[in-house]
Amino acid sequence: KSLPRGVERSINPEGDDEEKLLEEEQEEEEDTVAECDGETFAEMMKHGLTEQDVGILKFVSDHEGFSGILKERYSDFVVHEINKEGKILQLDDLSVPVEAEVPPDEQPTKSQVLTQEQKEQLEALQLFKNKEDTVAIEVAEDTKENRTLLHREVKTLFPGLETKTEEREGRKFIVAYHAAGKKALAAPRKHSWPKNRGSFCHCVLYKENKDTMDAINVLSKFLRVRPNVFSYMGTKDKRAITVQEIAVLKISAERMAHLNKCLMNFKLGNFSYKKHPLKLGELQGNHFTVVLRNITGSDEQVQQAMTSLRDTGFINYYGMQRFGTTAVPTYQVGRAILQNDWEEVMDLILKPRPGAEKGYLVRCREEWAQSQDPEAALKKLPVKRCVEGQLLRGLAKYGKKNIITAFGMIPRNNRLMYIHSYQSYVWNTMVSKRVEAFGLKAVEGDLVLKGGTAHVLNAEEAENHSIHDVVMPLPGFDVIYPTHHVGKVYRELLSADNLDIDNMRHKVRDYSLAGAYRRVLIRPQDVSWQLIHYNDPRVPLVHTDVEKLEGKPAPVFLKEGKYRALKMEFSLPPSTYATMAIREVLKMDTSIKNQTQLNTTWLN
Repeated sequence: KSLPRGVERSINPEGDDEEKLLEEEQEEEEDTVAECDGETFAEMMKHGLTEQDVGILKFVSDHEGFSGILKERYSDFVVHEINKEGKILQLDDLSVPVEAEVPPDEQPTKSQVLTQEQKEQLEALQLFKNKEDTVAIEVAEDTKENRTLLHREVKTLFPGLETKTEEREGRKFIVAYHAAGKKALAAPRKHSWPKNRGSFCHCVLYKENKDTMDAINVLSKFLRVRPNVFSYMGTKDKRAITVQEIAVLKISAERMAHLNKCLMNFKLGNFSYKKHPLKLGELQGNHFTVVLRNITGSDEQVQQAMTSLRDTGFINYYGMQRFGTTAVPTYQVGRAILQNDWEEVMDLILKPRPGAEKGYLVRCREEWAQSQDPEAALKKLPVKRCVEGQLLRGLAKYGKKNIITAFGMIPRNNRLMYIHSYQSYVWNTMVSKRVEAFGLKAVEGDLVLKGGTAHVLNAEEAENHSIHDVVMPLPGFDVIYPTHHVGKVYRELLSADNLDIDNMRHKVRDYSLAGAYRRVLIRPQDVSWQLIHYNDPRVPLVHTDVEKLEGKPAPVFLKEGKYRALKMEFSLPPSTYATMAIREVLKMDTSIKNQTQLNTTWLN
């Protein structure tokens, strides 16, 4: 039963992507999966998308493909961010930076330091494990300085607790308590921040089976700050172990480090103070460590496949996660938005569909189909944050005559994701046509980038360029198209979708598409691989940063075993899809639909 859980997200194994794909909707679908057994889920996923549905058709290498299982366990997929200096980030130091600037007279003396017993009591209180509502600490030598130091120490070491001074029978106590019970989320008092310390605490966040936004929300809740005090360079996948840099405004490394005691599936370390936050997209890419289990290929096939990946690369297709997980692909909604057909947009998002969905979503869709009453459909939804709920709330508020305004209730990133999905669908389809027509060499009429501007190659220039230089446009008002016949095919495809390639501006400015250029082939860096034998499907095959920190031994690989796995490592630039590199190795459909069927077959 655990295997489909391991496979329901062979979607989004990206380090990064510009848009979050219908986050809540996918989380709900994941919950659905947990409730199904393998066969039922495979049955449901028969209605899912395949690669052919989204234009993913071609391969680069001519080796014979083989099968393997991706993300059977989330620990089979490990992502390390590569920062803008090109360093692969690792969590290898949990210590708090020592700051030389603290004057000696402010150093706590023995009398002011909390005892081990007091620390244990405070920690129990912080984690709501203490039967009492407060912890009282007697001030040994009652001076204002001693009291101040104790107040400060409790608040620094135990975020979430407030302190007050009380006098009991002539003795002074510092009493620690939760500011507002379990809802203690008010902003903490401003602690004084040293002038010569950078305003931002940077650290490495290690997380397991949680996406970046969820992780930030959990951290901000524990620290009692708003999520927007955090910054990061890219969102990382949920169903993976990921390591990335984050920065937080005016929260000390001590407070951050203390969260290591309270949080499961997270670790924070490699702390430093800097003057600047992080910016989205500032990274150089991501380094992937991927284990494909139960592979069928011979040693020779694997060698050939991995050599081709290293030397030639893979077609830079947008991966399956770009297109959603239900029988209604997100690009169809995007197309309807661009066509200005708002009735169709509403219908595509809300209509009943076959496939894997939560029961309440199914009931909500049925209600909508029967009554077309947004309020009645909303009553069937316990979770209002999903896209369907947001659209229905908009329709209830603004009426069915104002679909554009109602659609605006969906967060902007999610709305734009639909349109970007359509662009991705067009790009994938056109690249397949380009590779089919001209193969893997640059030809006259192809586009290359010169200083950020697209340039059309003539016959002579094409001789001096390789397929690795060639880019293809995502459709928009600010791009040019290849001048060979694939350029005409772009026009024909958009025309068949009732769109004018010469007029990609939309009357709603948000939905105007400028377009962009994307490289046709990507050659991964730092490619390495090994074949591993194992007997127990549950045994981890990757040595994680946390295991190394805890001094746990690395996995021991067997010479012979019941199963074989391919462990591979490679680095990719931002916004490229690791699943598409893996697809090139296996020559196999990476859709959830196919991965589920594989996994179910193995289960049986």
